[in-house]
Amino acid sequence: DRRPPVTYTTFKARDLGSDTAELVKETVRAAQSRFNPRLMLVGESCTAELIQDQAGALAESLGLPCTLVPLELSAYSRQESWGASETFYQVVRRVLAPQVPAPGAPRPARATDSRPSANLLGPTALGFHCRDDVAEVTRLLESVGVEVNVVAPLGADPEAIARIPRADFNCCLYPEVALTTSAWLERHFKQAQVRTVPIGVGATRDFLREIGALTGIDVEPTIAAQGSRLPWYSRSVDSTYLTGKRVFIFGDGTHSVAAARIATEELGFEVVGIGTYCREMAREVRAAAALWGVEPLITDDYLEVEAQVAELRPELVLGTQMERHIAKRLGIPCAVIAAPFHVQDCPARYAPQMGFEGANVI
Repeated sequence: DRRPPVTYTTFKARDLGSDTAELVKETVRAAQSRFNPRLMLVGESCTAELIQDQAGALAESLGLPCTLVPLELSAYSRQESWGASETFYQVVRRVLAPQVPAPGAPRPARATDSRPSANLLGPTALGFHCRDDVAEVTRLLESVGVEVNVVAPLGADPEAIARIPRADFNCCLYPEVALTTSAWLERHFKQAQVRTVPIGVGATRDFLREIGALTGIDVEPTIAAQGSRLPWYSRSVDSTYLTGKRVFIFGDGTHSVAAARIATEELGFEVVGIGTYCREMAREVRAAAALWGVEPLITDDYLEVEAQVAELRPELVLGTQMERHIAKRLGIPCAVIAAPFHVQDCPARYAPQMGFEGANVI
């Protein structure tokens, strides 16, 4: 509801010849005294790398009265999604460190009178329709008798992070952000992870069946009663105008792979190209490309993307806001399916991408 407050410390060129470590300590002390946080993240910006001070180590030496998480994030060689993933991972590790059980210790059994519970991991405040996705997946889980324990990092505070081990399993909704954390929780807290991302009717059914296999819940009645209108539309006369249309897909790994499955299996498109700017998701995108028989494009250079779109001349582009600009220059229709995106891609209505209602929106 308001802009976040900012504390900053300035320095001049001549300060670089003195003890720059003291500048870092002053900044950290000022933030601690002004905001009195329960948890503080300390990472190196591009300026911190230039002065070659390890901000995290210096902050730890101050003995501040809060949980402190030092972050090693290269400002010059890493992408945004890696920064989000690594930050979330380090926060969870640091907050849960006192709770990590001894190696080989069995996971405590859930009380017989309690329902299964899950964590929804990966949604972020600036993610693509994440808030609506969380609402839709929460409703989906409740329909089969599963409670949502924690949603993180979106809206999570240190106390919520500390409650993560209470859930029976984790739903890794956005692997770009949560896969590393989810894998760590599986190793140390024996929490199973649901890897299927429920985007599209087929994937949502697979998502529910994976949960059913984990919990022993019969999810078939819920699947049978699903209210998505996408299957009806796919069988309608109107959808035949889309059959065989050539589509090029580019975005983050999760949404690109999901869009390719929906385009081919549920709408009858022909995928002529697929790619991602998330190198951490390159393996999944390459597997999808092999499935559809196309060459994957793994790059963060928009000029390479533009060159491939111009060469393939698809009839539709599914991409980010950057691909929308590319498609407009080339006279090709484009729908935005992933971040980065524009405010025009956030309608003032409930518009999830996940679950059966998400399939209706798509």
